[in-house]
Amino acid sequence: MKIWKTKQPTLKEEALLSQIYIRLVDRQDLPALEWDGEYAHFRRLYREVYQSASQGQALMWMAELASTGIVGQVFVQLNSARKELADGLKRAYVYGFRVRPAYQNKGIGSMLLSTIEIDLVKRNFEWVTLNVGRQNTRARRFYERHGYQIVASESGDWSYLDELNRRHEVHEPAWRMQKYILKIC
Repeated sequence: MKIWKTKQPTLKEEALLSQIYIRLVDRQDLPALEWDGEYAHFRRLYREVYQSASQGQALMWMAELASTGIVGQVFVQLNSARKELADGLKRAYVYGFRVRPAYQNKGIGSMLLSTIEIDLVKRNFEWVTLNVGRQNTRARRFYERHGYQIVASESGDWSYLDELNRRHEVHEPAWRMQKYILKIC
């Protein structure tokens, strides 16, 4: 069995992490998820995920730094038409995971991921699935360090309506990864 190790935070990183507050997104947080317009094209998507969360089908998490605002975000689909991703009972799907570049490699992503996994265990989920772009080796290595394994190939074809109601088709070939989370608690 291969044991994955995460790097230990430095004292400076520990000081930063002690100031991070991870919580579920509130309606008034939605504009801040756009990160000063960088993700404005996902405005409609954020509203849809929030609506799904209000119906108990999803979760929207954020990492907040009081002096800066939102520095990380991630969404969890609890139930999906694609049961191999999220079945509403034992399997949940993580997506939209991002940490602002200035705050990457400081432990915030690990903190977010750990929070999600612990919360899902409390909700009686056993598996977490996610897709990571095949070209995104850095993210893939991050997930592997946290015990995720590649289990399938994904075409990565999806679409969304932007803030101006224009449809965008996305082709991002990916690896599906999963982790059994019951052993973490």
